[in-house]
Amino acid sequence: MKKMDDVVKKSDRPDNTSAPKETSWQPNLKIFIAALSYAYFAKALSGSYMKSTITQLERRFDTPTYLIGIIDGSFEIGNLLVIAFVSYFGARLHRPKIIAVGCILMSFGTFLIAMPHFIIGRYKIETSVRSSLNSTKNFYPCPEISPVPTDKASILPPRGCERESSITMWIYVFLGNVLRGIGETPVQPLGISYVDDYAQPENAAFYIGCVQTMSVIGPVFGYLLGSLCAKIYVDFEYVDMDTLTITPDDARWVGAWWLGYIIAGTITLISAVPFWFLPKSLPVPVDKHDLSCTLEQTRFITDSPNLEHKFRQEEPPDLQQMAKDFVPTLRSLFGNPMYIVYLCVTILQFNSLIGMVTYKPKYIEQHYGQSASTANFLMGVINIPAVALGMFSGGLVMKRYKLGIMGAAKFAFGTSLLGFFLSLFFLAMGCENSKVAGITVSYSREEGSSYREPSLFSDCNSGCLCSRWEWDPVCGENGITYASPCLAGCVSSSGSGRSTVFDSCRCLALAGQPGNLTATPGRCPGRESCDRIFPYFMALSVLSSFIISLGGTPGFMVLVRCMKPELKSLAIGIHTLATRTLAGIPAPIYFGAIIDTTCLKWGSNICEGRGACRIYDTSAYRILYLGLTLGLRTLSFFLCISGFVFLKRHIRREERYSLTNGSAELDSLRKEENSSVLCEHCLTASDGRHDRETCL
Repeated sequence: MKKMDDVVKKSDRPDNTSAPKETSWQPNLKIFIAALSYAYFAKALSGSYMKSTITQLERRFDTPTYLIGIIDGSFEIGNLLVIAFVSYFGARLHRPKIIAVGCILMSFGTFLIAMPHFIIGRYKIETSVRSSLNSTKNFYPCPEISPVPTDKASILPPRGCERESSITMWIYVFLGNVLRGIGETPVQPLGISYVDDYAQPENAAFYIGCVQTMSVIGPVFGYLLGSLCAKIYVDFEYVDMDTLTITPDDARWVGAWWLGYIIAGTITLISAVPFWFLPKSLPVPVDKHDLSCTLEQTRFITDSPNLEHKFRQEEPPDLQQMAKDFVPTLRSLFGNPMYIVYLCVTILQFNSLIGMVTYKPKYIEQHYGQSASTANFLMGVINIPAVALGMFSGGLVMKRYKLGIMGAAKFAFGTSLLGFFLSLFFLAMGCENSKVAGITVSYSREEGSSYREPSLFSDCNSGCLCSRWEWDPVCGENGITYASPCLAGCVSSSGSGRSTVFDSCRCLALAGQPGNLTATPGRCPGRESCDRIFPYFMALSVLSSFIISLGGTPGFMVLVRCMKPELKSLAIGIHTLATRTLAGIPAPIYFGAIIDTTCLKWGSNICEGRGACRIYDTSAYRILYLGLTLGLRTLSFFLCISGFVFLKRHIRREERYSLTNGSAELDSLRKEENSSVLCEHCLTASDGRHDRETCL
């Protein structure tokens, strides 16, 4: 006994080499949470910036909306390729380093998206306006020549056939987004399971809420970056900005979309750095260890410098055994009916959410006449912060009131249902179509029928050699927009650049109104009634987004708390896989295809090929876009009913199991605890290998 006391005293000396040394930098859970939060911020910034550039990519590559939806969904395709294996095998390997590799792949993919700008030529604007400010030569958009048959004029090939080689450049964007998806795969399932494994049970929900809040703050800066880049002309480094004949409000304007991807890629690359220096495992809370470790595991536990935590001894992974256990583990996971219902509900909810968020800036542009820069700015400054506040508040509510599984499920369902009822008011906040001759109104100003069978040619422009493909809008004195100066019947022009004035426009003349009527470049100003509705739309959008996002964190914790510890990482990974496969990939495509059906005037890309849409039927756009969004959410509510039934059964089964086996487990745990304490005391009091082996 005296010898043992001497050993203990010797081990307490400062100069004892066997004593544990203090390190200058000790990784812990809070450092990992900070690194994971930044990674969430970086990937969310890149993803939101991609959505903010949808209209810019459409116009730059002359593609319809559904094709941009395919490009947007390619991110989920990258996840689909590797997420199941990363979630299963990655959970048993060095999770922080796998996350670091993923961040590097995300950054390389983001840089690849910007590559087409440096490969293809400069963006060419189809316009009848002279860009030279010093030019004094008059331009005759519709000279008084002998009449040309309308059918002959309509079949003239459009301009821009020389741009054919630039059309396939969107493939680089597609592949870059796939690489982004592959790199993003390990961040969520491995990061969330890592936090939940090593956090105190009462703090896990709060920590996860903080991390997910950063994933919502990221889009704020992503949309703000998109707003800034949308104001900058795509070829600003080559073009004299004073010679541009269009403004950011024009449907032909393309912002510096590529610049934001370079910035986002750099931010993502930095996020990989801290994960390289984090350990494979962190201190495990004592209460978690006592509930989850067997007697054999407790024999290999040593004291941590932090008295509230203990380290588990790491064993080398057996990849062959892991592969054999994969299918049985997967079968056990899908045998849980609660998990299946949860998947179906979130798939429908994600279809609605992804479709709405992807095209919401475009909806603001087309329906309310806002520029792409303004739409992105409002999304970043007003809408996204409301979502971030809701996510954070949901985590606080769950921590403050200590909501259980059923309480969290009811809270998430209630907030989603309330947000749904508020969203119904969006259907009443509509705007009328802009007045465009030959598209939404006839040349005689008759509304409501001409857009069904577009008739761009009339007696007033039959003597002009006009192309039906051209989109070079001008605003007439009569308040009507015309597709081009030629189709407006303008005989001559004066001035240059944005100050050009088209004179003697025959199609502007109203019955009994003589005189020289003129037109100016660009579409006519927005509708006053629509401008009055728009602030109310944004206010309701902020309120509904906040309420719906309140249930985000509690709803996610339902998934985490219903799973066994060994199935947790795989369950999160399969959930992410299913939602991205069945929602993230198809939702942007079929939403985009439905939006394309409301297009009234298509642009052209390569020799009469259909390009980007120039103007939409706003009423049809509103009904289809909002109707599809609300319809998907309605279906999810019906599934929630069966979900509550299975959840109640799950809770009752757990309660019966606890009552039946509680006493036996308590006795077993006490025995294991006593054995563990005795073992630890033995290890602490001895400094030789012989004593350690004797203890074991």
